[in-house]
Amino acid sequence: MDLINNSKYKIVLGSSSSRRKQLLEMTGINFSIKTLPVKEDFPDKLIGKQISEYLVSKKTEPFKKIITKEEIIITADTLVWFKNKCFGKPKNKNEAKEMLSLFSANTHSVITSVGFLTSQKFEIITESTEVSYKNLNNDEIDYYVETVNPIDKAGSYGIQDWIGMIGVENIVGSYTSVLGLPIPQVINKISSIIENKS
Repeated sequence: MDLINNSKYKIVLGSSSSRRKQLLEMTGINFSIKTLPVKEDFPDKLIGKQISEYLVSKKTEPFKKIITKEEIIITADTLVWFKNKCFGKPKNKNEAKEMLSLFSANTHSVITSVGFLTSQKFEIITESTEVSYKNLNNDEIDYYVETVNPIDKAGSYGIQDWIGMIGVENIVGSYTSVLGLPIPQVINKISSIIENKS
């Protein structure tokens, strides 16, 4: 991470997500956190990655007014896409249980878009990962939701949680993207920005 940490750029994570913070910390990259409030709504006509990319652009917009020449600001959005429908964070425990029942014995897509803002330009990368669940019974779903209360998680689950350990049979794509930040791709993009701008 010397290229990144020794560059003139300061990395800023524009997200309040504890999981994204933990993922970035594990890389050894020096960074700070700065969050600005944004209403996370989107036009009904958007589908799949169009939604996550729209929301990342929306989350980035307030930072354009305050970014300095020495900053790379990273924003992100993760959603679940299943049967032509977007699943974000559940409103309550009942909705969380309904989501998990739908995902049971099925495969869904977890889409994470990441925005990279400098004073010169804004770029987005998007990763889509296929996640397959076994047939979850009601006891397993109830236990997880009542124990963890996953209302802060897109699709009502964390793959690193108990439900992921006992329920996810297969994953095709980036594991860290399902957690909220596709780390190898993020590091590559930051390095690319630094190498092109230093």
